[in-house]
Amino acid sequence: MTPPQLVVHRDKELMAQAAAARLITKIVDAQAARGHASVVLTGGRNGNGLLAALAAAPARDAVDWARLDLWWGDERFLPEGDPERNITQAREALLDAVPLHPARVHAMPASDGPYGKDVDEAAAAYAAELAAAAGPEDHGSVPSFDVLMLGVGPDTHVASLFPELPAVRETERTVVGVHGAPKPPPVRVSLTLPAIRAAREVWLLAAGEDKAEAAAIALSGAGEIQAPAAGAYGRGRTLWLLDAAAASQLPRALYPPASA
Repeated sequence: MTPPQLVVHRDKELMAQAAAARLITKIVDAQAARGHASVVLTGGRNGNGLLAALAAAPARDAVDWARLDLWWGDERFLPEGDPERNITQAREALLDAVPLHPARVHAMPASDGPYGKDVDEAAAAYAAELAAAAGPEDHGSVPSFDVLMLGVGPDTHVASLFPELPAVRETERTVVGVHGAPKPPPVRVSLTLPAIRAAREVWLLAAGEDKAEAAAIALSGAGEIQAPAAGAYGRGRTLWLLDAAAASQLPRALYPPASA
């Protein structure tokens, strides 16, 4: 487990802009080193805010979008095109504005797709797609994502791994169907902690006063079953990107000495 690093920005707008710039640099560096890059996107206001900031960044043209694989950490199991689906929101924020290769956009299945209403079959299919993309150099049955981004919920959930529910306890499967999520919609598809931890870098995004308690709990030694965000970490780096409001309850010992 890599000790988390913290960066605290003045407000959520600056956090989104700085995170977008950081992501562009990471993608460009990965493409220069290996010819391609892979990123796991997150939804929610902070994930979509980052994508919108990336769309507005002049440096976005430094990315070779055709050599970028995009995955998702979780998805609401709703019909294709539903405005609540993470991919629908991502397309509006960024994806429709950049020349991605369609085969490299790995959307999670919809509830009106080939698996119908069977969310567990949909999850198994996404796990198989991840396994097919993993190479011999990867750690297990998922690719070594360059960056995996996660929003942090007020209850400390990440992806669709909610405190105490079965999905956060999963240790074998990389993708699971989620039933009875406390946040609507109740049925979802989610990566598990083992899949998240395969990433080279995991970035956790939190902005707003409603995320302050969750950030403090997750960064103060809580267990991952009670606080799933505490169990989300990367192989090489774990980075918490916060605004001042979300960082307001952090112990002073954790607060980074130099933040923008």
